[in-house]
Amino acid sequence: MSNPHGTPIWYELITGDPDAAGAFYQKVIGWQDGGCPGGTAEGTGDYHVYLAPDGQGVAGMMKTPAGAPPEPRWFSYIGVDDVDAAAEKVAAAGGSIHMPPTTLEGVGRMAMVADPQGVVFYVMRGSSPEGSTAFKRMAPGHGEWNELQTSDDQAALAFYGDQFGWTKDGVMPMGEMGDYSFLSHDGGVIGGVMKAPPGETPGWNYFFRVGDIDEAKQRIEDAGGSIVQEPMEVPGGDFVIYAKDPQGAKFGVVGSR
Repeated sequence: MSNPHGTPIWYELITGDPDAAGAFYQKVIGWQDGGCPGGTAEGTGDYHVYLAPDGQGVAGMMKTPAGAPPEPRWFSYIGVDDVDAAAEKVAAAGGSIHMPPTTLEGVGRMAMVADPQGVVFYVMRGSSPEGSTAFKRMAPGHGEWNELQTSDDQAALAFYGDQFGWTKDGVMPMGEMGDYSFLSHDGGVIGGVMKAPPGETPGWNYFFRVGDIDEAKQRIEDAGGSIVQEPMEVPGGDFVIYAKDPQGAKFGVVGSR
């Protein structure tokens, strides 16, 4: 993996019905089913990879493992130079390790960890010599934005900055909600950090690039998803939608109007 340390390199949906979820995201985002190159993970069934319209891998989907929380959730993988060292550093900073560093042959080495506020994500060193383009701004079907809603935005900014070299790159005031802080890495903006709204569970939200935002809204509804927040204009002139898929997993899309 040639991506710089701290790059978002993969997105993954854990869900009770990956076949139905896959069909939904193909309709909504325009992904192609890339099959199951990794075979079958024990206790989870087939692991399906999904490709953007340009044929590049963006996301994987798998059935919720036995004993895991039943709620469907999206996760991200952050590329690191050394998975074992990264997991230890997360724990030393007040985070936790949910799955110790593990190697999957032909895939890479990874660990599931959580930040000090309890938000879960993966760290990974992929085995491929090629860099990931799962996160690629302005590219249809790719990851466009990574948004953290957290109980302590300032602590989170310090944590992710220390772990991955992410830097605060300006703010957007949101009144009583505080500031929306933009995150940069390796010369480009990758997402933002904000305090979780009242009643919302802290976590990462992932947004994928679509074309026309209103057409995307219609596709979400026609395919059985639900709109959590209507299209909202964001700095730069794009629009975003917060949504849920038919199984209840939160996701977002970014598009134009």
